[in-house]
Amino acid sequence: MLQRFVGQASLAQRCRYLIGRQPTVDSFRQYSSSSVTESSQVPLGTSVEQVAEEAKFSDDHISRPSATISVDRSGLNNPPEHSHESSADSELVKHLKSIIKFRGGPISVAEYMEEVLINPKAGFYINRDVFGAGGDFITSPEVSQMFGEMVGVWAMCLWEQMGQPNRVNLVEFGPGRGTLMADLLRGAKKFEKFTKALHIHMIEVSPALKKIQKVTLKCNEEDGADTDAGENAVSALTGTPVSWHANLEEVPTGSKDANKATLYAMLYIRKKSGTHKLLSERAVPTIIIAHEFYDALPVHQFQKASRGWCEKMIDVAEDSKFRVVLSPQPTPASLYLLKRCTWARTEELSKLEHVEVCPKAIDLTQNIAKRISTDGGGALIIDYGLDGIVSDSLQAIRKHKFVNMLDDPGSADLSAYVDFPAIKHSAEEVSEDVSVYGPITQSQFLGNLGINFRVEALLQNCTEEQAESLRTGYWRLVGDGEAPFWEGPDELTPIGMGSRYLAMAIVNKKQGTPVPF
Repeated sequence: MLQRFVGQASLAQRCRYLIGRQPTVDSFRQYSSSSVTESSQVPLGTSVEQVAEEAKFSDDHISRPSATISVDRSGLNNPPEHSHESSADSELVKHLKSIIKFRGGPISVAEYMEEVLINPKAGFYINRDVFGAGGDFITSPEVSQMFGEMVGVWAMCLWEQMGQPNRVNLVEFGPGRGTLMADLLRGAKKFEKFTKALHIHMIEVSPALKKIQKVTLKCNEEDGADTDAGENAVSALTGTPVSWHANLEEVPTGSKDANKATLYAMLYIRKKSGTHKLLSERAVPTIIIAHEFYDALPVHQFQKASRGWCEKMIDVAEDSKFRVVLSPQPTPASLYLLKRCTWARTEELSKLEHVEVCPKAIDLTQNIAKRISTDGGGALIIDYGLDGIVSDSLQAIRKHKFVNMLDDPGSADLSAYVDFPAIKHSAEEVSEDVSVYGPITQSQFLGNLGINFRVEALLQNCTEEQAESLRTGYWRLVGDGEAPFWEGPDELTPIGMGSRYLAMAIVNKKQGTPVPF
């Protein structure tokens, strides 16, 4: 299977060796998913065709007061009676309501989503471990070690295609517990030239998850250092340096942190002809992994009403509960809706009553494409999503169950389907030096990388209990629907995500087609 995509004999030998190893089987995990929707209440708005003109904010568009302002001071000496009764609202709910009150009107779904997930004090991701069976949801790396190992094969193949540079930035967005990166390093441990070239950069905003990641990667354990000390460490798994950042802009773009030997290292890119071409004497190429990261980026939701497309907003109802309403006038996000519609087919739009757009996904993708076009390298994006425009997918998950996204904000994860065509167009729009491949299904991606060989190798060196976990984990990663071999309780039936999750790659054009696309 690997011979389908490996162009060089040395690369094929490395991949076969990697997937054929027989280490002790790691722990295996579970996964569940579904979908929920939320309807709007107020049928007001404007058409997409009006957006571009109205976004100019002409004098006619801006309302002005028609009367002088008078202030009622009668209550200044008679303040309301202070109540000592405790409020049932959480700190995050109070914060959200105060924003809405201060604005004098509703906030966008995107702003609500961002506050719920990464509010510095009470955001869902900030102060807790939300992953695994004891958390709120389970991701592919938590299902089986094989996922991280296969992503490692992809990264190593891309490194080979770049000419095996002596230094490369390996960046992961939203690393969770650090499980994927740890499995990647363990799988690649015997390829010392590759692991010695790596400098790992973790993009993480949660202090709680940073601590867990440092433990998972065994950072500084060899010298007894505190795993919570600083933003720079060394993983004892492979001796690889690890740094933490809040965003991609903080990751070094070139050589300012490299020693002189690396500073002037010649980085080559292998062309299809087998020759090499100098990319940049000082460039440090970047390999980016974004697994289940894009789905957590805040989305703006639009609904088709009698006047056209209107943005959904979050407001506070008379009973003090949150509710969904529609904006009566164009919003700044309408410009992104207009952009997304230009990328869609007319027949595709005509069938939709709802549309989701993610400005932060567009902006992030363009930053990634710029980095890859200047420094070389590539990005791998794996997430659940669609190869088409996304309609109404935003959902909330708490303790592996779907709940109303407006109930007890901050206690449930919010995520939305990823719009893969929007990612593709965003990358191609900002740079002519990158190529976009995919999306293909996760099943195709892992299968073409050799996960079948890997599971067979692991099955030869495990207990019966471990073998059952292997088969279950394998099905969850590449299967479709319920596992046909399952004989246990119905509620524990493994559900495959092989076709629901998609994979896409963005690479520098000079490197050729990445495996396994």
